[in-house]
Amino acid sequence: MSAPKKTTAARVLDGHGVRYELRPYEVDESDLSAPTVAAKVGLPCAQVFKTLCVRGEKTGVHFAVIAADQDLDLKALAKAVGDKKMTLVSLKEVQPLTGYVRGGVTVFGAKRDYPVVVDTTMREQAVVSVSAGQRGLQIFLAPADYLRSCRALEAPIGRAATTASGDDH
Repeated sequence: MSAPKKTTAARVLDGHGVRYELRPYEVDESDLSAPTVAAKVGLPCAQVFKTLCVRGEKTGVHFAVIAADQDLDLKALAKAVGDKKMTLVSLKEVQPLTGYVRGGVTVFGAKRDYPVVVDTTMREQAVVSVSAGQRGLQIFLAPADYLRSCRALEAPIGRAATTASGDDH
């Protein structure tokens, strides 16, 4: 099997001098959930992070990054960024805002450099996986490299999931 083609997200990490691995997986358009991606790339859900696009009442668009087995706690996110209310952006807005489609959203190489808030559980992992900017391709890297490369704010914004795919983008 040939090496996957580098994505914009991978080139951004190259620019930061970050070591990473690109890991392809087979896409099932009917199930783009992060737990399914975790199973396909062979990692526990706690190591696979999904990137959600959110909007603050006062603070505007942000990326919220949480583990595959978590739901986003919008109240905790609002508190972390100093806003009263945060909402998920609608799926129809995700691509125009980020340049990425559902199941392929990443902070690296997005249309704009939105602020990034990452759940504090990321730092507990030895390696994490995030979307490489397209469906069917993940980037494995060290949490510290991820956090440094996107200048993320760390905050407890995830909570135990109540649904399998609830808030996936």
